[in-house]
Amino acid sequence: MKRAVVLLSGGLDSATVLAWMRREGYACHALSFSYGQRHGVELTRAAELAKSLGAVEHKVAEIDLRAFGGSALTADIAVPKDRDDSSIAHGVPITYVPARNTIFLSFALAYAETIGSSDIAIGVNAIDYSGYPDCRPEFIAAFERLANLATAAATEEGARLKIHTPLQELSKAGIVKLALELGVPVARTISCYDPTPAGGPCGRCDACSLRRRGFAEAGAVDG
Repeated sequence: MKRAVVLLSGGLDSATVLAWMRREGYACHALSFSYGQRHGVELTRAAELAKSLGAVEHKVAEIDLRAFGGSALTADIAVPKDRDDSSIAHGVPITYVPARNTIFLSFALAYAETIGSSDIAIGVNAIDYSGYPDCRPEFIAAFERLANLATAAATEEGARLKIHTPLQELSKAGIVKLALELGVPVARTISCYDPTPAGGPCGRCDACSLRRRGFAEAGAVDG
């Protein structure tokens, strides 16, 4: 069975990717990050999902991006609430964490090389998303080229690293449908940027709005 590193945040998208990679026959090594995010409850959910969806291993890497701030997720900046669809679709929001996916994929690349894997999976999406530049297909293609220049596995052993993005061209409704098809326990996923003290979704941030619309368009119940 081929091994793959799957970036797992505890959200709907990354859980769906883990389930998809398992269906494709990969032994999945889940990788999450404690990076100083305000929505730290996602790490608890990630651990649950890694276990329930059959990951062979789950690691949590600690990197404190609060040292740089610059995002509502890592600094004392208010998370935008109650924005309409046109506002969400326009520009890069303050919830963007500078270079986050570049950093996460770099860690995943190191992890993959140490376990002899040529496959990394990430739940980026270019359709229903919040305008993050590091979710675009161009970025993923560029990082994949970099990965195949920057590792001993590629330069010495001829390995060809592949970054899997099975959700890249799906709408949020399409992701919901795929999650349900794959048996993802959607009620245990958390998409919210600013959860309540009890760990529940705020229901008002961009991520909550996109998720709510996705379930409605899919004709499905969330939870």
